[in-house]
Amino acid sequence: MDADSIRAAYRRYAGFYDKVFGVLLASGRHAAVEWLNRRGNLRILEVGVGTGLSLSDYRKDNRVVGIDLSTDMLKVAQERVEREKLDHVEGLLEMDAGKLAFADGSFDVVVAMYVMTVVPDPQGTMAELERVCKPGGDIVIVNHFAAPSPGVRRAVEGWLSPLSKKLGWRPDFTLDAMMTGSRLAVESIRTLPPFGLFSLLHCRRG
Repeated sequence: MDADSIRAAYRRYAGFYDKVFGVLLASGRHAAVEWLNRRGNLRILEVGVGTGLSLSDYRKDNRVVGIDLSTDMLKVAQERVEREKLDHVEGLLEMDAGKLAFADGSFDVVVAMYVMTVVPDPQGTMAELERVCKPGGDIVIVNHFAAPSPGVRRAVEGWLSPLSKKLGWRPDFTLDAMMTGSRLAVESIRTLPPFGLFSLLHCRRG
């Protein structure tokens, strides 16, 4: 995966993303925001905010900054913010998740939903998420991780792997590939519907 491939893929998706992927990926999005909404008065960074599907669901006493690499997706998100008058959204910025333009410890919580299989450098991106999160803060990841053992699912993931650039994500992405070298403490991980294809991972910065 590279930045140009990602931009091209999501340029194609922007016009129909909400109708197709918004439905398919709703359970993970709702699970993450429900977890985040247990607390208020937080400054939250949503990495890979896309078309802003989750923005209206956040508690209004939390401030949310969204970033994305795709200008086409961000345009849809900005229209949503204006249409729905989402005053708790502090900003929507075009930015590379692997090179965040924020100071260290800028956010109480960092959330990345359906992002880590997309970014060119997952380990570098995890390091950036950790850097901009406050000490003791939370990092929440929703993602597809490859099947841990041989079987039909792993075979399908391997078959789809050569199509990663066209798909805009890596079907054979593993949890180990993301967490290797990370200093984050894994607090919990649970599978999500549909069919346990996605997981909600909660990490904490030391």
